[in-house]
Amino acid sequence: MNKKSTIERIKNIQKHLELEPDGIIGADTLTAIENHLFERADLEDVSSLTISRQGLEQLIKHEIISKSYYNRSLKQPIWPGGASGITIGIGYDLGYNSVAQINSDWQGKVSDSDLEKLIKVSGLKSEHAKRSLIRVKKIEVAFEDARQVFSENTLPRFAASTRKAYPGVELLFADAQVALLSLVYNRGASMSGARRKEMSAIKPLVVQKDYAGIAQQIKNMKRLWEGRGLAGLLKRRDDEAALVLACDRTYDDSNLIRV
Repeated sequence: MNKKSTIERIKNIQKHLELEPDGIIGADTLTAIENHLFERADLEDVSSLTISRQGLEQLIKHEIISKSYYNRSLKQPIWPGGASGITIGIGYDLGYNSVAQINSDWQGKVSDSDLEKLIKVSGLKSEHAKRSLIRVKKIEVAFEDARQVFSENTLPRFAASTRKAYPGVELLFADAQVALLSLVYNRGASMSGARRKEMSAIKPLVVQKDYAGIAQQIKNMKRLWEGRGLAGLLKRRDDEAALVLACDRTYDDSNLIRV
């Protein structure tokens, strides 16, 4: 019975690999299995960035300042201003996440009734989000839950979005990779419109590995927020540009993170 079960399993594997299902693990079957495994490894590599721990902590600092500040001022939903939606956790903008995504990311992290309230403000941005804040402002998100959603859900998703937006970003130095990840995490990956001209201009610079050019375009974006009382965004762009300019350095393996 066991022998037959094993043979049938081998045949099923061979059918999946488009081989003759003879139930024998020969050279052809082993080669096909190896190729399949290595292809999967390559695909997983393609979906990852290698970022510096220093740069990641800078990203988190721009989102929440510190754990103590989070617990004091950010564990309940806020509206950061500008074109933002209502934001929870570590920079999780409900205005730019779908109902399905919010439900997937936060189910079990908040009560079902609170989750329903968060879902209802999905897609709301700018003044509309500001006016709707009262509907969710009493909800609390524990720091541990916020960090888990950030690390396991949103960060990998934005890493993939960054790679899609900037082909070749994974070949840059780790600090430059995390700087562009921070940029996309904050602004999204859209390249269309006059407000996005610097985002678009960075694309060929990534391929050219023109670090000075990338940093300059990040700085140029400050035109969008100067004089609008958004000093945090101005500082964030300066910090991202500084990361890019200083990215050609020696990295210890313990300082590198795969996302």
